[in-house]
Amino acid sequence: MAGDQTESLTSSTNKESSTTEKVTSSSFQGVGNLIKLLPSGTVFVFEFLSPLLTNYGSCTTLDKNLTGALLILCGFSCCFSTFTDSIEENDKVYYGLATRNGMWLFSGSTSTNLSKYKLKFADFVHAAFSLLVFVVVALLNSDTVSCYYPSLKSNQKNVLMALPVVVGCVASTVFAAFPCTRHGIGYPRSTKTDSGEVRI
Repeated sequence: MAGDQTESLTSSTNKESSTTEKVTSSSFQGVGNLIKLLPSGTVFVFEFLSPLLTNYGSCTTLDKNLTGALLILCGFSCCFSTFTDSIEENDKVYYGLATRNGMWLFSGSTSTNLSKYKLKFADFVHAAFSLLVFVVVALLNSDTVSCYYPSLKSNQKNVLMALPVVVGCVASTVFAAFPCTRHGIGYPRSTKTDSGEVRI
């Protein structure tokens, strides 16, 4: 009798442990997809140039136009990078752009079947949410806020603090539902060494 109860408790504990591991694994995978798809390079360029172009928030008309152009270019970069992919053949990596019929290589040729790299619905989801994440980060940057809508900085401090968190949670959920399978420009491919270790 006591043995049955012990076995039942052990089985219940194992099930709970297994469920916890699955939830944890799923959460980390979602965060990993979010980090991978965040336009980090584009954000870095924007954060580096934004103080210079906005004159540290004290904008003239020219500063606003230049900052607007930077926002458009960086936004385009976020979208464009999600539609790029790469293949590896004979220890050489070929980059290309996903199209309706397959992947169009930027240079070179390969014997790999490129039709399996064609556009998918998930690519547009990734592009939209990558752009959304960038827009939230860029438009809520303190210099951008001071330049374009200074009243928001003093009156809507809660919005400035809460919105990035909300968008980040939504984006991470979407990226977990539509995991990224592309290795585009700016996202290095992982390769396996002879010992079986994954190397980036």
